[in-house]
Amino acid sequence: MAPGMEDFNILSFSKVYYDVQDHKMKPMDSSRKQDFLSISGSRMRKMAREGLQKCEGDKIPAGWEDKPTCVPQGFMVKSGWDIMIDYYQNIDSPRWIPFATQFSKAVVDTSRSFSSEGTFGRTDYKLHFKNDKGEKISPWHDIPLHPSNDNSSYNFIVEIPKGIAHKMEVNKEERYNPIMQDTTHNGTRGRNYLYGVPFFNYGLLPQTWEDPSVKDGSGNGGDNDPLDVIEIGAKQLPMGSVNPVKILGSIELVDQGEVDHKILALALSDADAGTIKDVSDLQSVKPGVLDALVDWLKKYKLPEGKSENVFSQDKPTSAEAAIQIVAETHERWQKLKAREIKVKDEFWLD
Repeated sequence: MAPGMEDFNILSFSKVYYDVQDHKMKPMDSSRKQDFLSISGSRMRKMAREGLQKCEGDKIPAGWEDKPTCVPQGFMVKSGWDIMIDYYQNIDSPRWIPFATQFSKAVVDTSRSFSSEGTFGRTDYKLHFKNDKGEKISPWHDIPLHPSNDNSSYNFIVEIPKGIAHKMEVNKEERYNPIMQDTTHNGTRGRNYLYGVPFFNYGLLPQTWEDPSVKDGSGNGGDNDPLDVIEIGAKQLPMGSVNPVKILGSIELVDQGEVDHKILALALSDADAGTIKDVSDLQSVKPGVLDALVDWLKKYKLPEGKSENVFSQDKPTSAEAAIQIVAETHERWQKLKAREIKVKDEFWLD
């Protein structure tokens, strides 16, 4: 027994049955056993998979004990039973949500114009960006790298707000590049972060691209994605929001021969933006944050049965080195957008 649990008592639960007289779940009354129906967990799951609906009126059809054909009126409220049906009928499908009902709602920027389709938490969810005219735009290609008239800061687009476990990302192939949930390699499941909920805001720098044909000194090419950004401010930034940030440094991951830069940034709106100018300031103003981040980046794939991520160097780069990475990937994006670079992938570039 775990220390500190010696005085705990285990609470037992009596089996309950459905009383056809008052239509409630309760322990069986042995004096009238004929009035009670057994609805076990396995029976309930089978009923839900079959999509059974409420019985008509208060009567239970003959032969129900052998083969249920409907759901007794008082067994569960309709909204709850609808959730059960949805869950057990779709548990093996790509649209499955790993909860009885989706309790995590999309935290979307209310100051911008979007259109969405599907259900957040399922692979059919799409968040499309719109301009002031209500026209769909691409967050990857149409939002500039820098805020207006300020080349010293950068536009950070939030894909995953702090505290959200769903792995959301701009889809490079879909028309207008909406934000969607990343899926497993066979496309049958939406991916979620399992190594603790992210304690930072995650997203990308628009108009950047890590080119696989550009190799580092070890022969590793870019990961074929826009530059990833980790924003370590105090506030949760909503999905789809575009936030001016300062760059503090970068961490370079190497995954199966691909370089994946993580740009470390801080929103200019953060209370510490005037104090934190680079990674060394981050260490002094927010002690422990960088160590926690390094641990998370190393180990977040472990619950998926994968090995630890590898860093190309032990410490984050300087802000200047990270800014140079941004400049290089912006140049590669320009060539990609102009179709000067040919890729095998069917990216949406218009």
